[in-house]
Amino acid sequence: MGLLFPYSPVLAQGTERPIIVLDPGHGGRDPGAIGINGIREKDIALAVGKEVVRLNRELFNDSLNIYMTRYSDTLISLGHRTALAIALRADIFVSIHFNQAERREAQGIEVFVYQTNKIGSMALQRKSKNLAETILMEFHNSLGFKIRGVKQADFQVLRDLRTTCPAMLLELGFLSNTEEAAHSFRSASITGYAMVILQTLKKE
Repeated sequence: MGLLFPYSPVLAQGTERPIIVLDPGHGGRDPGAIGINGIREKDIALAVGKEVVRLNRELFNDSLNIYMTRYSDTLISLGHRTALAIALRADIFVSIHFNQAERREAQGIEVFVYQTNKIGSMALQRKSKNLAETILMEFHNSLGFKIRGVKQADFQVLRDLRTTCPAMLLELGFLSNTEEAAHSFRSASITGYAMVILQTLKKE
């Protein structure tokens, strides 16, 4: 089965730049969470991914070799998302999401990594956890977000990559929270999210 993404194997194999796969969650007929202000998770997740790519190009001279699992409002299967990272032999995989809860007071950022009690590479799982802890610290120190911690999950995008590369799934605040939904709607906030992600990736 062919991949549905722009991909150059020559570029991927011929560069010493770290290969990063960004995975904006949801897309197409799957909007993800719907914010209290009507904002859709799929739209802001994609906006954050695109902003990481822009900042990497304009501020850091493309020091990271970044690919995205989707570049438009398209629904990509979970299997194809991880297949891209496997084909590229990615150094890091980051899935970008926003949270939702019935309790409107819920707020903060959390990061999921693969369950360490499952079969897989313990070294990669440790790297994933370290990366998750680093990005949470960056979000707290740079943007003042409440931190909900690193959590473990058996999500497919994490499970599929358990022997491939460090992988994490970001939940960048609650769209069901009035304050965080309003914050996520602003273009300056999208840039802030992207800069924290980029700065964390550059440290690795």
